[in-house]
Amino acid sequence: MTVLVIAEHDNASIKPATLNTVTAAAQCGGDVHVLIAGHNAGEAAKAAAAIAGVAKVIHADAPGFEHGLAENVAAQVLAIAGDYSHILFPATASGKNVAPRVAATLDVGQLSDITKVISADTFERPIYAGNAIATVQSTDAKHVVTVRTTGFDPAAATGGSAAVEAATAALGDGKSEFKGSEIAKNDRPELTAAKIIVSGGRALGSSEKFNEVMTPLADKLGAAIGASRAAVDAGYAPNDLQVGQTGKIVAPQLYIAAGISGAIQHLAGMKDSKVIVAINKDPEAPIFSVADYGLEADLFAAVPELVRILP
Repeated sequence: MTVLVIAEHDNASIKPATLNTVTAAAQCGGDVHVLIAGHNAGEAAKAAAAIAGVAKVIHADAPGFEHGLAENVAAQVLAIAGDYSHILFPATASGKNVAPRVAATLDVGQLSDITKVISADTFERPIYAGNAIATVQSTDAKHVVTVRTTGFDPAAATGGSAAVEAATAALGDGKSEFKGSEIAKNDRPELTAAKIIVSGGRALGSSEKFNEVMTPLADKLGAAIGASRAAVDAGYAPNDLQVGQTGKIVAPQLYIAAGISGAIQHLAGMKDSKVIVAINKDPEAPIFSVADYGLEADLFAAVPELVRILP
């Protein structure tokens, strides 16, 4: 039994989600291979070969892979799928774009968002916004799986010495092409990879207050900024900051929730955080039920005071 991990990378380095997926792959049993489908991605292939626990790196290089178009990556995965019992993707926007195409073409069911490997064919995944955990078993000959990265510790990025094997590029039918991208520049850590996150909710009242209160705290802690769905819907923060079931799933070392009531859909996105601090003036706020530390206070007084006393 051999497991294939579809790496996420920028053609020069491996993205953190890949390391968590390698850990999940190792728990499935058998050797772990990693696919690097990219353009001029030799450095990414070298980085993949250095990951602890990886037995082989398959490097497919072609201009069509440069921007990770789902049609092309799926075609490459399918070209080598016959050698593998399991094909694992990180449960990111990219992985969720490619995995269903692979599963449908192979005519197998997809196992989505797993958080635990019980055996080679049995997994756990959250349902009902994380309020219940389902145990799912697949009898398919091949298992196409997306991995919720917060459920697995990252594999060590160094210490491995896998062989890198070149593969013939297999591209899609050419019906899609990359036209361009508009990427927001941000000096802060990426939300899903940040070790510290400070999040604001609807109680902040306006985008001006959101920035006025949350930005100094994030600056002091070197943290990423998040927001509840209510804050995003009200226009206080952009969509890409939303944490929750319909936003981003995070599990930082420290999560500070200011003015967030703790609706189920928000808790589903952050309750795996190692330490949760809640600041809310409502003693009945559901966020206190998952918080390690709760401060019943007005955030407009508490957060600036916290900023003042932090070194």
